[in-house]
Amino acid sequence: MNLIVNGREHEITSPPLTPLLHVLREELEITSPKAGCQQGGCGTCTVLVDGEPRRSCLTAIATVDGASITTLEGLGEAESLSPVQAAFHELYAAQCGFCTPGMVVASTALLERVGGPVSREDVLEALGGHYCRCTGYVKIVDAVMAASRGEVGEVRDMPSPEDGEPDVTIKGSPA
Repeated sequence: MNLIVNGREHEITSPPLTPLLHVLREELEITSPKAGCQQGGCGTCTVLVDGEPRRSCLTAIATVDGASITTLEGLGEAESLSPVQAAFHELYAAQCGFCTPGMVVASTALLERVGGPVSREDVLEALGGHYCRCTGYVKIVDAVMAASRGEVGEVRDMPSPEDGEPDVTIKGSPA
């Protein structure tokens, strides 16, 4: 079986009924999709399959053979965050970060589907079933709405390697 993950082709060796989550994390070493409830209820494992949000813990790889999979790593890079990633950063929408990848991926799908400003109700519906134990969701919803309105600047305060430190490429990034 073959998958295109974050713009890179991969031949998958796992058995056909292996959950996509396990293939991403264990075979491809892409760790942004998290193993939360592993029953499809928490949203931490959400990825885009051909542009649509899916719970990777419930998706057998046989059902996505040949599909394009996008994880958090495929949305942006440290030097060039996606609008949703930048909004989460600027508006302090992430606490511990465990739920953040799934929420950013689902929010990105919402913004791509709508193509313009979204309402609070749109965001709440798109993130229904995504659980965050740290926040009251206010900053998360505000960040998605700000990204939809283009009210996010370029993030410039990301750390860069000091002299003598190696550049680190995140597994699964298109770089």
